[in-house]
Amino acid sequence: MRRSHPSRRSVPRPSTKGRSIQNAVVIVTGAGRGIGRATAELFAREGARVVLGARTARELRATCSAIRAAGGDAVARVTDIGSARQARALVTLALRRYGRVDLLINNAGILGPRVPLARYPPRAWDKVLRINLTGTFHVTQEAARIMARRRSGCIITVSSSVGRVGRAGWGAYAVSKFGAEGLSQVLADELRSTGVCVVTFNPGGTRTRMRAEAYPREDRSKLRDPAVAARALLRLAARSSTTLSGRAFDLTNLPGGPLR
Repeated sequence: MRRSHPSRRSVPRPSTKGRSIQNAVVIVTGAGRGIGRATAELFAREGARVVLGARTARELRATCSAIRAAGGDAVARVTDIGSARQARALVTLALRRYGRVDLLINNAGILGPRVPLARYPPRAWDKVLRINLTGTFHVTQEAARIMARRRSGCIITVSSSVGRVGRAGWGAYAVSKFGAEGLSQVLADELRSTGVCVVTFNPGGTRTRMRAEAYPREDRSKLRDPAVAARALLRLAARSSTTLSGRAFDLTNLPGGPLR
């Protein structure tokens, strides 16, 4: 049987307006804890159908169970995004379960050692870049193909201040975030006519395990809760449009005004 192909008129135009989160299909990587978990739970409460990926099965199950217990719609897959095969399987899970991918939140990442580059272990360098940059590329590439065909979608990559201004001692982590910023800019330009919005978001100091590893003596009570970053990501997703694509956001320059 021959497949019928949609006419040119049936292809939706690129979006210049925001999008509804209700019933949106959202992939969240690094969803086992911290910003990823808070984001997945918030999007689910807003009516999104969330697809969760993380490397640690126990943490991933906890996030998925919490969402379902609250009445949300979630599915999870243990995923090392540094593997192209596993990244593809995560996106395929979303496609098979829900039929599309509307939003991708690239949150997965690792810190690596906090040592000067002159003493940075090559194996650690490879591992950080494999997950933080190459892994982000793997998931983004798979999701972007689907979104571009539908001429709709949003990709938000969680970045860092050290991925915008380099600082001593941040090694491969900073380099990986610079790379993720560049990846987003290139993809935004390539997809500008498709209606897919591609942006980055720097959450700033947040009370997460990674932050504690980076600053073990820091007073955690002065840091923001991951829920703040989750609210910012929700706003970016809800107000995403082609006019915003390619931009780098933080809590101070969000569409609609700063988030405290």
